[in-house]
Amino acid sequence: MPTLRQFQYLVAVADHRHFGRAAQAAGASQPTLSHQLRALESRLGVTLVERRTHGAELSPIGREIAERARQVLVQVKDIRDLAERASESLAGTLRFGVSPTLGPYLMPPVIAALHRAQPDLRFYMREGIPDLQAMELVKGAIDMLLGPLPIEGENLAIEPLFREPLIMVAPPDHPLATQKKISKADLYNAPVLSLDRRHHLHRDVAEQCRKHGMHLLQDYEGTSLDSVRQMVASGLGLAILPALYVRSELAHGGDVAQLQIEDWSASRSIGIAWRSGAGFADEYMTVAQRIADEAKILLSNTVNQDH
Repeated sequence: MPTLRQFQYLVAVADHRHFGRAAQAAGASQPTLSHQLRALESRLGVTLVERRTHGAELSPIGREIAERARQVLVQVKDIRDLAERASESLAGTLRFGVSPTLGPYLMPPVIAALHRAQPDLRFYMREGIPDLQAMELVKGAIDMLLGPLPIEGENLAIEPLFREPLIMVAPPDHPLATQKKISKADLYNAPVLSLDRRHHLHRDVAEQCRKHGMHLLQDYEGTSLDSVRQMVASGLGLAILPALYVRSELAHGGDVAQLQIEDWSASRSIGIAWRSGAGFADEYMTVAQRIADEAKILLSNTVNQDH
């Protein structure tokens, strides 16, 4: 019978398309990985990997077997977690994916509180594009994912946590920045900056631009919230930023001004996800509740357009 280790090697080659990088990711030497893959091919009687001078590509049957092997590996991990749960609480390293537009401004107090309550629990934090991290979650590369909704993927448990206000900012010398009351009509055709379109926030900003007749700038997309804010400060346009970022980076002043817009209610929905069959699902729910509680505290202290 094929071994789980052989399946792990096959999945690593599928992910990296290179024997050396696959071996490194699987924690094996390249000769060992190559030998085990040949043994797997011999046992199954099919060619799984097409070996090339500058890499490796799976055969059609190899791709199908690799995807099924990936599912087996994820299920085995969840079985192990379930067995561990029978004897002890959540401990070890939790691989946690989070959106870069959220994690740095929310997770530090959450992690500190969880560490006090569960000192044996450690967090491996990985920031990334939510859609790509959802794929990593399904594949078993991470255990939990925190980010803007929707989070999409097969066999995922998804919990909405809270709504985060979105706040509009402008250069301090912009005409709107000096007005105490701004109507939504004043925003018509205003140039607005955002992150690149891979981020959920880009979609949220685009929706607000459509709703209020603003002009979303396509030629000046930021790589981070800081870069968007800096472009605003330089006078390129306005921006719509998440409230937790504003609280963290602009609460005591800064290089941009928050606009006081009448009846402004833009927000985004934040949720958390894990695999439906995860052995520590109950414990993951506890982590989710801790995040929701901390977000509520932080957002209650955030100065928004209504105050």
